[in-house]
Amino acid sequence: MILAPMQGLTEAMFRRVYERCFPGAISLAVSPFLSLTHNLSSARSGISREVLEDILPEANRGAMPVVPQILGKEPDEFIALCAALADLGYGEVNWNMGCPVRKVVGKRRGSGLLPHPDLVRSVLDAVVPAIGMRLSVKVRLGLKSTDELFALIPVLNDYPLASVSIHPRLGRQQYTGQVDLETFGQALPLIKHPVIYNGDIVTGEGARRIRERFPQVADIMVGRGVLYNPTLPLDILQPSRDRAGDPQQVRHFIRSLIQEIRSTFPTEQAQLRKTKEYWCLLWKSLPITELQAREVLRQEKLTDVDNLIARLLQ
Repeated sequence: MILAPMQGLTEAMFRRVYERCFPGAISLAVSPFLSLTHNLSSARSGISREVLEDILPEANRGAMPVVPQILGKEPDEFIALCAALADLGYGEVNWNMGCPVRKVVGKRRGSGLLPHPDLVRSVLDAVVPAIGMRLSVKVRLGLKSTDELFALIPVLNDYPLASVSIHPRLGRQQYTGQVDLETFGQALPLIKHPVIYNGDIVTGEGARRIRERFPQVADIMVGRGVLYNPTLPLDILQPSRDRAGDPQQVRHFIRSLIQEIRSTFPTEQAQLRKTKEYWCLLWKSLPITELQAREVLRQEKLTDVDNLIARLLQ
């Protein structure tokens, strides 16, 4: 099982805490994307620590293995960043061709690449022989039309990719509407590489339905479902557990994550912001009401947030 990349959520701090609380439940994580910038084509030493911070080995001690993800389309910068990642010991990178954020799409990055198979080919032509490491990709069914994925598949098939992860929505859908399993099923046998399914896995039963319908799928990628229910990977791996989380394990995880936030972020303001970001999703794993959850978000002092969460966790 693979942890999906979610900006600001599945960073190294989260990965460390999750592995400590649920060892082995998630076998691999894809990092939130590292964005290419035009100063990356310089020497490896010119790539700032800030760019690499989330995937530095020291930041990931105790976490599950991670594959760094790259967002962008500039071959020289892509190659330079891969060289830096190889120096850190990484043997695989993932290319983000799925991000649906409008400002990303507008620059022909993320899912903005999907309507441009010739551009994708030109990047792969330059990058694949130069990086000396495995390359996987993460895509959607297209940006505006599913025809875009079917035009892209022959391009992807021409390169020795490690895997293709597919989120079965269009980029323009963002995260709304239903996943399109019919189109996913049509694309699956056309792809020569291992295919990983990603999208709307929130229960163990949901993951098993995907496995039964698409036995060719190589693996399952889980995202927000892990924030809604931190025990989701256990529910997927152990069918007899299929329920909305173990309260004791969930509470322990939330307490551990909050403690890690306190030791990771230097200011109370940063700790308050990060705690609320996670709480917006994690509260759904608890037997509390939305009104109670919103009360936490209304607090303006860190001590008040901590005290209220502590009461709700009891």
